[in-house]
Amino acid sequence: MTATSTPPPTRTRTRVAVIGGGASGVLTAINLLVRTDDPGLEVVVHEASGIVGRGVAYGTNDQRHLLNVRARHMSAFPDAPSDLLDWALRTGRSSDPQGFLPRADYAIYLQDRLADVADDRLRIRAGRVLDVVPTGAGFEIVTERSTATADTVVLCHGNQPPRPLATADGAALPEAPWHVANPWELARLRALPADARVVVVGTGLTAVDTAITLLEDGPQRHVTMVSRHGLLPKPHVGQAHTAWVTKVPDDAVTADDIAAAVRAECDAAAERGVGWRAVVDGLRPLTPELWRRLPLAERRRFLDVHAREWEIRRHRMAPEVALRVQSYRYDDRLVVRPGSLHAVADLGERCRVATGPGQAPVEVDAIVNCTGPLADVRRSEDPLVAALVARGTLAPDPLALGVDATVDGAVVGADGRVVDGLFVVGPPRKGTLWESTAIPEIRGQAAQVAAAVVRAGSRRIVAN
Repeated sequence: MTATSTPPPTRTRTRVAVIGGGASGVLTAINLLVRTDDPGLEVVVHEASGIVGRGVAYGTNDQRHLLNVRARHMSAFPDAPSDLLDWALRTGRSSDPQGFLPRADYAIYLQDRLADVADDRLRIRAGRVLDVVPTGAGFEIVTERSTATADTVVLCHGNQPPRPLATADGAALPEAPWHVANPWELARLRALPADARVVVVGTGLTAVDTAITLLEDGPQRHVTMVSRHGLLPKPHVGQAHTAWVTKVPDDAVTADDIAAAVRAECDAAAERGVGWRAVVDGLRPLTPELWRRLPLAERRRFLDVHAREWEIRRHRMAPEVALRVQSYRYDDRLVVRPGSLHAVADLGERCRVATGPGQAPVEVDAIVNCTGPLADVRRSEDPLVAALVARGTLAPDPLALGVDATVDGAVVGADGRVVDGLFVVGPPRKGTLWESTAIPEIRGQAAQVAAAVVRAGSRRIVAN
């Protein structure tokens, strides 16, 4: 009698497409790979350049561009807070927990961490993703070179390029040798004359990095930074060991209420010899809850009245960076003031610009756009984002700060319903969470979304 062999069970594969290979994409891929040993999992990271870990935030090659968060808070793993420090020690870098590593080094750290957990379930695919099409059974991933399928998609496309610059009368700046539309084109900055005069539009952390590249490489250069408020980020200071648990009353339901509560906490801390930085840091875990507590009209008031004062205290300069900026201003090589592009005249290789109605126009060698990332997805020139918005798969949040999504990262389409199997991690979730741009928040989102994807994959296997 011949024995009848039992056919092996059908192997169910779960293919997850991670769109974007910057910090958000790498952290999502890491969490997917370490949360399950399921051999049927396939993680495909689509990164236009084919080089993961860099993105906009960590793609700089200027070692003077530093992280603005202390190294002890930048581990890829919230349950292993010393991981970055251990890596830095092993690789011959500074392992000072209070220090600020170069951002280019952090990209290498992310690459190394992904390599540590990578196995035959991981694929890196170079090429820009042009569209993600829901198919009912999953998604079709359309790239410049090919088409693939996925059961689940995690959008990790990060920040959009800055919104285009325009003058006071609404005229867009032309494409010209003097118009640097992307501040991360460092080769264009370095190619400017050694005595170049430059207007930097924006006074945030990107503008500060731009000024460092320009002024350190050209001792005769001069930079004028302008923004609506003319406020620079505040500096970090020597780390105090005194923590402060910031409390906000439950009945604080307006933007002004919360601002008043935070001021009161700062006053109370000062009476005990504790600086306002500890109060701001103590508020960080509560920020998403406070943001969700505010009605839409109050969120708008926060943006109009309080946002800039919060941003310059929340996202601070590393001490070394602040000292550089202070020395530039002392030497009169850097001017920071309120202003805008009131008028711009194209002179060919240079331009003439007035930064306010009462300001005399001056000739400059470059205008650099450091206004911050474009938030409104309806205005995006990214072909993927544009395609998703056009189909209604993606929609702006009510304040157009990013992508409409649930608090756990599921994308909400234009019809107000969750798009099954489509998630988002990173800066596009700012409208939902407010705090969504720094590694401590992004790593938490990546872990949360990865857990949801793994659970869904497990249910799919059981159903089959």
